[in-house]
Amino acid sequence: MMHNLDFLLELCQTGRRMNLAVACPYGDDVLGAVCEAHKRGLINGILVGDSEQIKKKAEAHGFDLEGLSFVDEKNDYAATEKAVQMVSSKDADLLMKGFVKTAVLLHAVLNKEWGLRAGSLLSHLFLFEIPLLDRRILGISDGGMNMYPDLNAKVGIIENAVKCYHKIGVSNPLIAALGAVEVVNPDMPATLDAAALTQMNRRGQIKGCTVDGPFALDNAVSDEAARIKNIDSPVAGKADMLLVPSIEAGNMIGKVLLYMTGGRGAGVILGAKKPIVLTSRFDSMETKLLSIALGAVVASKE
Repeated sequence: MMHNLDFLLELCQTGRRMNLAVACPYGDDVLGAVCEAHKRGLINGILVGDSEQIKKKAEAHGFDLEGLSFVDEKNDYAATEKAVQMVSSKDADLLMKGFVKTAVLLHAVLNKEWGLRAGSLLSHLFLFEIPLLDRRILGISDGGMNMYPDLNAKVGIIENAVKCYHKIGVSNPLIAALGAVEVVNPDMPATLDAAALTQMNRRGQIKGCTVDGPFALDNAVSDEAARIKNIDSPVAGKADMLLVPSIEAGNMIGKVLLYMTGGRGAGVILGAKKPIVLTSRFDSMETKLLSIALGAVVASKE
């Protein structure tokens, strides 16, 4: 069981440095995180956007741009396309969203000619370091991409997450399929999906992990809650990742963990040809730095 997200920073410093293309890095947290990641030797930063604006932002905040590369493009749409094309042409190893709308970034990512489509479902995985759980690392998917995933989409979300977990050193991640309760209720679709996913995993249709559910949140992460409810499962109380039933559930749990428990986080989009570092514009510089590290580790293993 992982306890500290700093392991991502350590993994980044083994092997070749990944080239990170950042679309429109005008936010101070994004630019600061990229400068820090470059300075620490985690990545080689490539800043795609209005160079003059980027340099003014760096000067205003005291960021060191030494060694970073620039691709000058004043139009945000064109800059985003250029950043995506750099990754698809292998001039860069992974992509990061800067101060540009997610819809604009994804429109470029999904371009049929030069985008990053890989035939898989795109999904968002966020890893959290949670002090109240003895600084345990807990993943949540999908709180950023798929709004109301059906059973097939949930299979894709799990498969993307499992590949990521394998790349960061977790050989058999424990996946808890969440609902409001820990029993199957025909009137609650999330519990029916959870039971189906559990059976698919046991039959070998979902591999490389252990899936069980339905779980309520408490008995997925707390041994004591699982014991009180008499839940006998290798996942109960020990989940590595929570499969949430909707984007609202994932978004709310994630923001509670970051903003109300003192947790730290790292998030990426999976399922494209290369990982995409995507965080909220309100996320801290530290969250963005750790997300860069997670994306770089995943990219280095592909």
